[in-house]
Amino acid sequence: MSADNPINVLYVDDEVHNLSAFKASFRRKFNIFTAESAVEGRKILESELIQIIICDQRMPGMTGIEFLESVIPDYPEPIRFLLTGYEDITAVIDAINKGEVYKYIQKPWNDDNLRINIEKAFEIYSLRKENKELIESLLIVNKQLQFLLRQNLL
Repeated sequence: MSADNPINVLYVDDEVHNLSAFKASFRRKFNIFTAESAVEGRKILESELIQIIICDQRMPGMTGIEFLESVIPDYPEPIRFLLTGYEDITAVIDAINKGEVYKYIQKPWNDDNLRINIEKAFEIYSLRKENKELIESLLIVNKQLQFLLRQNLL
């Protein structure tokens, strides 16, 4: 991460004081977007390039896992975190299997630990993006080589 290209983090939680605390803790380090519901979170994803999604598990209308799972088809690239104040092994398993969650973090979070995990997640995001771009370049070069090979064989 550089100052020119800060990490865009979306935090979805129905508890406004958690959103405020998160923004206060991390606004100097990351670009923070907050949403009080899954619907608001989806709207932010539609308008901003988000690299990291952090979502509370227990929200009215849609759980964090359901939200994270629902955004995968349209937004597969962001790295996803599930944040909760409750210990629930079923939620952990569902988060991993359904929501493709990178980290399961318990409330109250530790600022330093969460910051480090966000930075590590961004490294993964960046490496995946770079890998995808390299594969696309290789496919183009491969098509060009196949064309040249066919030209020589005719």
